[in-house]
Amino acid sequence: MPVLRSIRERFIREEPLRGIRIGCSLHVTAETANLVHALIAGGADVALCAPNPLSTQDDVVDALAEAGAAVHARYGQDPAAGLAAVVDSRPQLTMDDGADLVSALAGSNLIGATEETTTGVIRARGLRLGFPLIALNEGRAKDLFDNRYGTGQSTLDGVLRATNVLLAGRRVVVIGYGRCGRGVADRAAGAGAQVIVCEVDPLAALEAAMDGYQVMPALEAAQLGDLFVTATGNRDALRAEHFERMHDGAILCNAGHFDVEIDKSALLGERREVRPQVEEVEMADGRRLYLLAEGRVVNLAAAEGHPAAVMDVIFACQALAAEALVKQRDKFVAGVQPLPGAIDAEVARLKLESMGIELDELTEVQRAYLSSWR
Repeated sequence: MPVLRSIRERFIREEPLRGIRIGCSLHVTAETANLVHALIAGGADVALCAPNPLSTQDDVVDALAEAGAAVHARYGQDPAAGLAAVVDSRPQLTMDDGADLVSALAGSNLIGATEETTTGVIRARGLRLGFPLIALNEGRAKDLFDNRYGTGQSTLDGVLRATNVLLAGRRVVVIGYGRCGRGVADRAAGAGAQVIVCEVDPLAALEAAMDGYQVMPALEAAQLGDLFVTATGNRDALRAEHFERMHDGAILCNAGHFDVEIDKSALLGERREVRPQVEEVEMADGRRLYLLAEGRVVNLAAAEGHPAAVMDVIFACQALAAEALVKQRDKFVAGVQPLPGAIDAEVARLKLESMGIELDELTEVQRAYLSSWR
């Protein structure tokens, strides 16, 4: 994670977060540990909990505790207790993956907050915030690396680790063609799958059709799909009427943040675990459907989440956004707002530098030409 490392090295020298209490509700993985180390290097006191009980890596919890972070998470543990402990630490700034912390602290006088998921930003917009919240999810770097490339690869990684199925030739139904759904569809197509997209947004559906995918209502796709992936940020994207039409052996998984996209209460039948993170549900008519990772976000519950190269960019945005909220707090207003363009550009520049890639620069004549239109 060279981008975050370079930021951490500067933080050691400058300590821009000295004395700031930061509360984090993030998946407790090795990549998150690098972010926490950078924040501590910047002078912050960090308290960390997990938004998902199946994504926590206990060895990371132990290592972070040794490094001085207050970690309130264990694999399989109810996230509610950890969340309450972080809230009790009276954070001045929060970092969220799903808006759990800002929901609990919406009425507080925070310096600011950051949110990195689509679902979390939607949730935060429904709150009356008395502090600025930077929507990292809407930054260009985060959108590109996390949603398209990260979710695209890691979702299928989770499916393959859990099931060991062959994707080539299978019909993969992607429910939702937003930022994450595009990535899943692209990677599934690259693996040889026949991709079907289901959407409610006409422009997203049109884009999916122009990208070469079949587009149809979910009820129609339910009869065809071998693997179903939800990526909508909404509840009950797959429900009883869809389950009734699915063929024997269909696999269901979720790439969204919360475990509400697949209506698990409507999956009625005898259940048994046939592989780790794979639950077989035998329906009344004998058909068997397979639910992965309890309907939780499959890339973290059944695999390791995004690769470190992806999280490097996302967590670099987190670290620089925290620095901006602390050092330039007079430039931000209460409510949800986009990641400053300067941070997006700086993270992209550092990433390119780490990859050994150089850019062209405008000539003076070109600069003059562009400015002449003002």
